[in-house]
Amino acid sequence: MSTQQTLITSRDDKGRHAVNLFATQYDKEKLDGEQAQRLNERGGELQDGISKLIAELSVSDRYASEEVTSSYTYPGEYNRRPIEEQVESIAKMLDLDPQCAYEFAKNLPELPNGAEGWFAIPSVKAVAKKHFPEVTDQAEQDCRACQLVHSMVADQRKFRNWREGEITSDRLRVHARSAHAMDLIAEQQTGDILIIAAQLGMRHRGRSVRRAREVFVADEFGLGSFAVGCIVLTHPERLVRYEELDMDCAGDEFSLGADGSFSRAPFWHFDDGEVGFDMRRVDDASDYYGSASGFVPQS
Repeated sequence: MSTQQTLITSRDDKGRHAVNLFATQYDKEKLDGEQAQRLNERGGELQDGISKLIAELSVSDRYASEEVTSSYTYPGEYNRRPIEEQVESIAKMLDLDPQCAYEFAKNLPELPNGAEGWFAIPSVKAVAKKHFPEVTDQAEQDCRACQLVHSMVADQRKFRNWREGEITSDRLRVHARSAHAMDLIAEQQTGDILIIAAQLGMRHRGRSVRRAREVFVADEFGLGSFAVGCIVLTHPERLVRYEELDMDCAGDEFSLGADGSFSRAPFWHFDDGEVGFDMRRVDDASDYYGSASGFVPQS
């Protein structure tokens, strides 16, 4: 099953499939009444055994060696802002309409497991319509939106883009899983600004980008350069010092030579007194980094 299909498969469907598998195997055993009674009497042991098996079978071991121990965390200055404040801030920065986001924020769904909170992230289509309406190609819109955020961060604080001139559609693209997840969220919400459940790296700290992608749960996806950049704009205290956990953008892929080999992913970091944006290999596990990810709430 593809990553994209996994993201949109409902938990109810998967749960029913697991139950059916158990029922099928139970029927195959053709237990007599006495055997069935023994099984019922040892239900606790059966439950423990099933729980252990689920834990073993539901976690991929691909790229398992690409994990290191990390003690880095968010800077003490960082404090997630109320969602209404985030919406107001990003709407003013990008001249977007916040009304639909305000309405959605009044009745937020349950925060998905693994998420730290809600974050206001503009729709790339809305940003494109407002700031570069002549661009209609989706891949080019993604790149232009990323470039726009870079310029805004640079206006706000000291910033270095180590890939200046390389944020182009032949080098930077949105990972398929993340593109599909954002489409699903846009179907659930309307308006210029989307409210997304997310975490900013702690969940996957010390993991390579591809290891993080491998262990994403069904409703989880990597945040891309644009989304993380918008969070940096609304939460500048998230990146303030060298001794902190910086953010990999597992929602994007980067081709260093524009040769079709997308073996790198972007990251946002802080070093030498400035915020930086660069790329690193997807198989590189570092204790300094953790992949930021979002979650598609169950509708």
